[in-house]
Amino acid sequence: MPYPLLPRTPSGPRRRSLLASAAGAFVLVGCSAHESSTDTTGGSPSAADRARARAARDSGALAERYAAVITAHPALAERLRPLRAEVVRHAEAFGGTSGASGAAAPAGSPSAPASAFTSASASPSASPTVPVHEKDALAGLAAAERTLADARAKALLDVPGELARLLASVAAAGAAHAYLLTEGAK
Repeated sequence: MPYPLLPRTPSGPRRRSLLASAAGAFVLVGCSAHESSTDTTGGSPSAADRARARAARDSGALAERYAAVITAHPALAERLRPLRAEVVRHAEAFGGTSGASGAAAPAGSPSAPASAFTSASASPSASPTVPVHEKDALAGLAAAERTLADARAKALLDVPGELARLLASVAAAGAAHAYLLTEGAK
């Protein structure tokens, strides 16, 4: 009597679908980078402008965190450089800038200052704390990516079309980053 074959179902999202989502996110980010909001009233920033500024700040803070981990754990630099470079592009897509000091070093290099997205008056003590163990540092980055992706997914409901699409694509990229950061830990 032949035994029936049991179907293999993956426990989580498939790698191919995550990478396809990330690739689509990068295309959308490039297409939407220069959109400007026309929803301002009387000189005060609109909800879309505030959401865009908050997203740029969040991406900047995440880029700082990547830079801090790269500096603290140089063995992870090759793995983290491409992810950090994408986070920097996300910040720029939302209207953030890498600042004059951040433009001198390549976006993924560990020599790029951790304060590239903060004001010049920020103190060094404001830099992110990096866990001693590489595995913990990667887990912290993955958690930060996941949290930010979730926040962006919620925020996209309150903003107009193009910005909502940009938030959705960057949230998808963040989810893909979280997956890639935890993939090697198993």
